[in-house]
Amino acid sequence: MLPPGAVHQGLAVRAAPLEPMTLEAACLPLDGRPVLALDQITDPQNVGALFRSAAAFGARAVLLQDRKSPPLTGVLAKAAAGAIEIVPHVRVVNLARALSNLGNWGYRTIALEGEAAQDLATALGGDGPAAFALGAEGKGLRPAVAEACAARARIPIAPNMESLNVSVAAAVALYEAARRS
Repeated sequence: MLPPGAVHQGLAVRAAPLEPMTLEAACLPLDGRPVLALDQITDPQNVGALFRSAAAFGARAVLLQDRKSPPLTGVLAKAAAGAIEIVPHVRVVNLARALSNLGNWGYRTIALEGEAAQDLATALGGDGPAAFALGAEGKGLRPAVAEACAARARIPIAPNMESLNVSVAAAVALYEAARRS
């Protein structure tokens, strides 16, 4: 019953898709845990790795756009190694508006950008849990999404390296946030 070339271990299961939560249900009341907001990250393996990092560091939710983000398919689920079952996901029409709402609710909204003047440690100073906005590799964050954040921060890396993979950047940011709480 499986298509030719399907990778399996003698078992196939048909599962219903995971339903997204609302922003309010996933992120309120505040409990100190961070949130990831993904801006046009379309590679399912990167999104799966982002979910895995979110689960590893106790993130509260992953925000995805309705459009220009992958569905939670088998490829993404495999890359997430079970994390899509652990970390709730939220689908939003307007990521900038969702980040503004998070800021109004008490989250410190931080746009992660390699060219930002402020480093991540400085941006994480203050009260409230962090909400990290991460952009697609190559394009980065869209201007409206970055402007919706209260701070822009970079992860200090060696000058001979341009950037980190988006899932690695998220892991570093989530680790730093967890270390401070």
